[in-house]
Amino acid sequence: MRIHLTLLFSFFLFLFSNAQEDTSSVEKDAIEVTESAPTLSKKKVYTFDVKEEIGPGVWRKMQRAFEEANAWNADLILLHMNTYGGAVLHADSMRTKILNSKIPVWVFIDNNAASAGALISIACDSIYMRKGANIGAATVVNQTGEQMPDKYQSYMRSTMRSTAEAKGRNPEIAQAMVDASIKIDGISDSGKVVTFTASEAMKYGFCEGMHETVDEVLIENGYPEYELKTYVTTSLETFIGWMINPAVSGILIMIIIGGIYFELQTPGVGFPLAAAVTAALLYFTPLYLEGLAENWEVILFMVGIVLLGVEIFVIPGFGVAGVSGIALIMTSLILSLINNVGFDFEMTMPTQIINAFLTVILATVGGFFGSIYLAKRFLSTSMMSSMVLSSVQNSSEGFVGVNSKEHELIGKQGIASTILRPAGKVEIDGDIYDATALTSYIDKGEAIQVVKFETAQLFVRKL
Repeated sequence: MRIHLTLLFSFFLFLFSNAQEDTSSVEKDAIEVTESAPTLSKKKVYTFDVKEEIGPGVWRKMQRAFEEANAWNADLILLHMNTYGGAVLHADSMRTKILNSKIPVWVFIDNNAASAGALISIACDSIYMRKGANIGAATVVNQTGEQMPDKYQSYMRSTMRSTAEAKGRNPEIAQAMVDASIKIDGISDSGKVVTFTASEAMKYGFCEGMHETVDEVLIENGYPEYELKTYVTTSLETFIGWMINPAVSGILIMIIIGGIYFELQTPGVGFPLAAAVTAALLYFTPLYLEGLAENWEVILFMVGIVLLGVEIFVIPGFGVAGVSGIALIMTSLILSLINNVGFDFEMTMPTQIINAFLTVILATVGGFFGSIYLAKRFLSTSMMSSMVLSSVQNSSEGFVGVNSKEHELIGKQGIASTILRPAGKVEIDGDIYDATALTSYIDKGEAIQVVKFETAQLFVRKL
């Protein structure tokens, strides 16, 4: 009996010890899960490069980048910057996007944040710079580097000042980056705009730290472990960037103008018009996606084409509709190359308008003469020779160019059976003839008299 109790006690002791081991194992597992939990909640960091001239392209990319960052539930957006600046209009849009972002935005300047780049950087929640980097020099200049009038500087001063205030930075220093006349004791003398090195920017509150890499910026500023996602440029964006190059735009304008003129000279061929339509699509679509061409500018082009077609195929001669059509076509091509917002051209650089105007004019002239040359070359090919009458009918062989009956009509009277503007039709002795008015206009039903017959055409005057 004693032996049985001893065995029973030993059995329960064994069960209890196993239970303790199981409990310890569960607790150990729980501790391990707790300790590894931080690896499952790494901070999400979305990076976006700003390493090109500030313009419609980088602005469009930023919008997509911020959308991706929000969809990914990023904890931080980091701009990796190296730019000498660009268009004030798009820089202002970018700084507004940053100021309104619900996700914190940092910027790492690894070389330059000049002009528009300085404005964008100041809008960020934190600024980090590499040794040797610079920030400032935000004076508004044109494409030749000449300072723009004061209305541009005033706008930039105000924008820099308000942006600095929003982020708790010194607004006087911010506007001194624009205006050389502003003097700040110990920082700048009158006549020199403010540009900070990394150490100077840290001293005056325009930089939170100096680092050498993005990884160093994140690790040393609260992100020891993070998941990184970088914005990737799509093939479409690369294609758009190539297509909006001024040289490519000029070539497309040449094809548009040349194709239209070629088709008018050789009606029925078809492919010149198809080439013009294709070139128009390739011209306007990238500019539209880039934010340069607006809806109303594209509509102007289409209305211009319609008016030109009406003048050529519906209304004989060349008058108001034709001139208006050409004017609208040229205007739409020029405006689509300019950074205007609707009818507001206040912040559009004059040099940009001049460059757009010259691009369109030179391309139009090139397209016009190019189409003439290609028409002659094309019509002389073996393929077209079989479609064109090339035999000569000499008058010495008894051939005459026109019916001699028309010569007998000189001096006769009749009526205009259609409006002559100046070309139309007239009725003489019950027969209908094509005729051209010596004056610019003869109304239908008015009496006319044949004056002469030249180049297979009757010329009439109103009685």
